[in-house]
Amino acid sequence: MKRLDFFLLTPVVCLVLFSLLMLYDASSFVALRDFNDKYHYVKEQFVWMILGFSALTFAYFFDYKKYYNLTLPALIVSLVLLLLVFVPGIGISLLGAKRWISLGFFVLQPAEFAKIALALYLSAWFSAKEKGRLLAFLLLIGFVIFLIMLQPDMGTAFIILSEAMAIYFISGASIFHILALIPPIIIGGIALIKIEPYRAARLATFLNPQVDLENSSYHIKQVLIALGSGGLLGVGLGNSLQKYAYLPESTTDSIFAIIAEEVGFIGASIVVLLFVVICVKGFLIASNSKDLFGKLLASGITTYITVQSLVNLGSQTALLPLTGVPLPFVSYGGSALIAALFAVGILLNISKQSKT
Repeated sequence: MKRLDFFLLTPVVCLVLFSLLMLYDASSFVALRDFNDKYHYVKEQFVWMILGFSALTFAYFFDYKKYYNLTLPALIVSLVLLLLVFVPGIGISLLGAKRWISLGFFVLQPAEFAKIALALYLSAWFSAKEKGRLLAFLLLIGFVIFLIMLQPDMGTAFIILSEAMAIYFISGASIFHILALIPPIIIGGIALIKIEPYRAARLATFLNPQVDLENSSYHIKQVLIALGSGGLLGVGLGNSLQKYAYLPESTTDSIFAIIAEEVGFIGASIVVLLFVVICVKGFLIASNSKDLFGKLLASGITTYITVQSLVNLGSQTALLPLTGVPLPFVSYGGSALIAALFAVGILLNISKQSKT
């Protein structure tokens, strides 16, 4: 217990427990309307929380160095799962997206676990010195992003790209490689936005929120109403108006807007501060790791959690276009919560071994 990193674990536990309260608050009306059970969402999230903390506990006690020989199988399994979302009868399509597979007793979102599998594989690969690996690296990342974009899920693709680039750079890659990749990444991102009407509409809405208030701008309009209604101290727990089906995705991608409405700027700032502590502590663990594999793995995991948090918070404060990316540890969803808590367990194990 003396080696347990409470500076990392405490903010994570606070966010997860707080999320149960806010999820019940944000979902009770919709859950009662759709399932005749106002506790429907919070009961499911509680089960996922237990599974997630079980995964965290396992990862804390499992020597992270043993993952080194498991990275290739983990990557192959994650790629197979990403392909299964397109198989009829296994993959689940919802609102035009194919991001989930049914395991009978559980619906899995493979992209969430691909983030960890890719961090493990790249960390093991880049732990050894190797010349001329840029092309192979780009081919692998390109293939993973291609599978995710087919779902389609541009937000997750950006998170995985950020994670991969961070590991590649920290491994000692030339800064010129990174700089050379920036222009084609930007051009590719713009092209992907332009070829899909719904992405182009989101970008247009982001640039001008007053356009088409009843359709494409409706979501961001409701987010801004929630933020503005919260003011400094909020309207009080349980007093949100946006949760009454005005705000789309109020339990998943947009739960931060409900939080800001009820606890105000000060409460929302505390939530953001907890994410800052997790980010800083994660990179400190990476810098203190005694081996390159641990350093790269901790950096990759921390980058994925940090970038995902920034993308969600940015979209919920109108600083970025809206995306379908959940807020780590807070949004409703089993795959995202279990994967994030398992990743934290790995960080805790790296931190524990750095103190020995």
